Amino acid sequence: MKYTFFRLLPVIFLAACTTTKQPEPVASNTFSPMGVSEDEPEIDNCAVGCPVGGSQQTVILEAYTLNNNRNTRFANWVAYKVTLDRIASGGTRNWKRDPVLPESDTLAPAAYTGANAALSIDREHQAPLAGLAGSSDWQSLNYLSNITPQRSALNQGPWARLELKERLLASRPDSPPVYVVTGPLFTRKIATLPAAPDVEIPSGQSSGNRRVCRVYHGSGYAPRAANICHYQVTINEIEAKTKPHLNIWPSLPEDVAAKLKSRKGALAKAMGCL
Repeated sequence: MKYTFFRLLPVIFLAACTTTKQPEPVASNTFSPMGVSEDEPEIDNCAVGCPVGGSQQTVILEAYTLNNNRNTRFANWVAYKVTLDRIASGGTRNWKRDPVLPESDTLAPAAYTGANAALSIDREHQAPLAGLAGSSDWQSLNYLSNITPQRSALNQGPWARLELKERLLASRPDSPPVYVVTGPLFTRKIATLPAAPDVEIPSGQSSGNRRVCRVYHGSGYAPRAANICHYQVTINEIEAKTKPHLNIWPSLPEDVAAKLKSRKGALAKAMGCL
């Protein structure tokens, strides 16, 4: 069986896949606001199994699947699927606390007060608004569980261009879905949110897709004009930096995972890299 990969990780991390898999069963400790019944198709945002090794707080929505970290109050990872019918413009930003998570385990909008002025920090969507605004529950993209603080230069520069590449891949004729996993990396102390001094800002972000493995890692200080082609890394490199340690593609056969996770992949040309 041939596996293909396309994926991104923000000064945080991201990974994606364009293969198919059997949907993961919904665990008893999973929050599923949409409900699960035998008459409804199970939601599939992870091509070869959602990452494992995170917390017990997993939220399943149509737009994305998220694993929350009650200590950092950001997601350990967010997985989503980009398809042509999900790509839409016009989604507005209306920040909200995630209604299905305990209030102590995620942030409220006030936590970001003063962050942009003091630190040039944006609220960065892990599952992107532009790529998923066609989802029926697109407003959930603005829940702060799906947001991480990201330097404005990175968010508005190379990270925005990386997400554009996802949409372009998903928009090609007869393109399979582009599966992505993203999440924050805490490899060193950067700063804390001015209005929430106990909340540490992630030091980096990475993203990967599954279409023959294309993975990026971005430093929080990446310049606005940074070339995303210079930030390609392997899944092994990303997994080594995750805290808690994550297995990003858990359903792959071990021999296939070992090969794919150790190489940078072959999707560069399709994404505009030489």
